Amino acid sequence: MTQHSASDTPSDLDRIDRQIVAELSRDARLSMRALAVQVHISRTAAHTRVQRLVSRGVITGFGAQTDPKSLGLHVSALVIVKIGNVSWGDIAARLAALPYVEKAQAVSGDIDIILTVNAPSHELLSQAILRDIHIMPGVVSTRSHLILEEIVGRQPGTVPDVWR
Repeated sequence: MTQHSASDTPSDLDRIDRQIVAELSRDARLSMRALAVQVHISRTAAHTRVQRLVSRGVITGFGAQTDPKSLGLHVSALVIVKIGNVSWGDIAARLAALPYVEKAQAVSGDIDIILTVNAPSHELLSQAILRDIHIMPGVVSTRSHLILEEIVGRQPGTVPDVWR
């Protein structure tokens, strides 16, 4: 994984870099030729800029966005986790490796971790929370919130004009 410094901020990106990030955020399958046309630069310049954005850690990967329901994951929850005197990195990695856990996020305040969990059914979601997450050594308590509906906002970088 590429490390980037505190100086690698959105202000370090020029208008073309921001346009490249926005275009690739909308469609990561764009060819270099198509990307170059979209941002009005040469194919070579587009390739060079994309490589630089990757090496700086601005672009961290290219992948498909999926719909959990179409993958058979019909029930989603946010699981609030309070941990004891254990390393956040260690327990977060163990939690993130569990079946149905999409991500683990460290948060401030009176809780420690928020997990996003997607499961095929209520029964399997319950099993994941009660049998896998709640009993994990280092977990003090959990609180679960079913996600009833989700409205997706804009991915960071898809609107380059707001980065000024």
